[in-house]
Amino acid sequence: MSDSDDDRARLVGTNHVALEVGDIDDALEFYDSLFAFDLRSRGETKAFIDMGDQFVALAETDGAGETDDDARHFGLVVDDADRVERRLEELGIDRLDVPGLEFRDPWGNRFQIVDYEEIQFTKADHVLEGMGLDDLEKTDGALEELGEKGLGPDDAS
Repeated sequence: MSDSDDDRARLVGTNHVALEVGDIDDALEFYDSLFAFDLRSRGETKAFIDMGDQFVALAETDGAGETDDDARHFGLVVDDADRVERRLEELGIDRLDVPGLEFRDPWGNRFQIVDYEEIQFTKADHVLEGMGLDDLEKTDGALEELGEKGLGPDDAS
C-alpha cells in the first residue's frame, strides 16, 4: 500500500464478475434453480444476469470446470443466505467444508454467499427500493464497521 492515494484510482465496488461455464443454457438453468434474477441479455455463448446495479457475466468456454481453484472465488451478496442454504440442500448441491456458506457450480466456480445485513457493502436506498428490497437492514456489527470508516448513516453530511 502506498503512502499517497492521490495518484491512484479508488476502488468503489464491483461492476460485474465474469464466470466461465461449459454451456450457457445449463448455466442459466442452474443459477435459476438457486436465485431469482433478471436476464439482462444473452447471446450464443454469453449471458448477463442482473444483480441490481451490477451483473454477472457468463461465458461459455471449452474446458470450463476442468480444474478447481481453492482460493479463487467471489462473494455473492444476497438478501437471505438461509434461503440459499435451503435451496442447495433441496437441489443436492454440496457445500464446501469451510466456515460460512460456500459451494461450487458445475464448472468449478467457487461461490461464497454473504447476507447483505452482515457486511459493509451498502446499496443506496433508491437502488434497494428499485430492486424491491427496501426492507433490508444492516446488523449492528455491519453499521459499526461502516461507522469506523466514517461511512455510517450518522456520518452523512
